[in-house]
Amino acid sequence: MTTFQRIVLASRPRGAVRLDNFRLEQVEVPQVGDGQVLVRNEYLSLDPYMRGRMSEAKSYAAAQALDETMLGGTAGVVVASRHPRFAVGESVVGMLGWAEMGVAHGDTLRKVDASGVALSAYLGLLGMPGMTAWYGLNKIMRPIKGETVLVSAASGAVGSAVGQLAKLQGCRVVGIAGGPEKCAYVVGQLGFDACIDYKAGNLAADLAAAVPDGIDALFENVGGAGFDAALPLMNAFGRIALCGLIAGYNGDDLAVRNMRFMLTSRLSVRGFIVTEHLDLWPQGLGELGALVAAGKLTYRETVAPGLAAAPEAFIGLLQGRNFGKQLVKLT
Repeated sequence: MTTFQRIVLASRPRGAVRLDNFRLEQVEVPQVGDGQVLVRNEYLSLDPYMRGRMSEAKSYAAAQALDETMLGGTAGVVVASRHPRFAVGESVVGMLGWAEMGVAHGDTLRKVDASGVALSAYLGLLGMPGMTAWYGLNKIMRPIKGETVLVSAASGAVGSAVGQLAKLQGCRVVGIAGGPEKCAYVVGQLGFDACIDYKAGNLAADLAAAVPDGIDALFENVGGAGFDAALPLMNAFGRIALCGLIAGYNGDDLAVRNMRFMLTSRLSVRGFIVTEHLDLWPQGLGELGALVAAGKLTYRETVAPGLAAAPEAFIGLLQGRNFGKQLVKLT
């Protein structure tokens, strides 16, 4: 193979992301330099944070460059190596972007064992989403057995992990998700105690009914109406892990009308970026891997076929059409 396909950012979205913001290109396979590894990507991870990087607005990381490969996590197999720690045929996870192949320095790749666990899992529960859940729950929310934990986007890759981990710690767990099918999955398969369908039109009342003893800790993925409905229900000294604000990623209003409860309930609110805590990844991934091996954690994936399907799948992710972790199968 002398060429491969990649997708670049062709233009910056104004409002909702559109298909013409992307461009599919054919490019030559790059040479492998000293210390580098050539990888054939098998899976691409699609994640909400990518929407923020498509904008030039000030953020925690540099904006995605125009006419360059869209950034993104990948899992694949080494096809050539000039790094002593990597051999041809080994499975690796990295940030090689929306592309069928890529070259990276070996120090930026993580070797994984795909013999007992599906390779795709290392982009979900055993990767960045799983670590996001682990860190937010254990380092910010710090729930105590018997407390009530609320999780928004509960059927997604991060939210589903948060809820399961909280249940294993003896908490009462309530989720928010979109539609009866997702809520049935959250309760029936993931083991949440209750799930509120925000699309049913009674979000505030339904949420209040589901948490008669209030909310002690909140994992917030979405912002907007759900976050606003949760604030009056937070118990004194409640803890909020602010992971994402997907409700506003297309420029929609994210006003917080119940902010006064942050004061009157003496709430702690902390935003976090999990890649700023890489020192904890070995511990967190080790714990998550043990729980998966023991059958104590489950996950679900939505897989789009082929690189060309990535833009439509990404738009669907931002609109909540995916179920669980959104991936693209590249080979």
